[in-house]
Amino acid sequence: MTATSAPLSLTALPGRIARSLPVVGRVIRDIEREVDTIYYLLVIVLTAVVMAVQTWGLPALVLTAVGLVPVMFVILVILARP
Repeated sequence: MTATSAPLSLTALPGRIARSLPVVGRVIRDIEREVDTIYYLLVIVLTAVVMAVQTWGLPALVLTAVGLVPVMFVILVILARP
């Protein structure tokens, strides 16, 4: 190993994998460049949920809520830590 090369850490590997995905990687890079992009992303996701509910009704809303259960669980665990 030379002085200029550093070993690839395990924490950097998931980030590299996420950035190599076509859609997700572009969103991550845009958010890193400009933090305000997250608000546009939230509006897009909310619009997609509203359109799905208008199209398919209650099942789309239920599936969205079920999909957000792990996210809310992680948020509650983070908030409950002393």
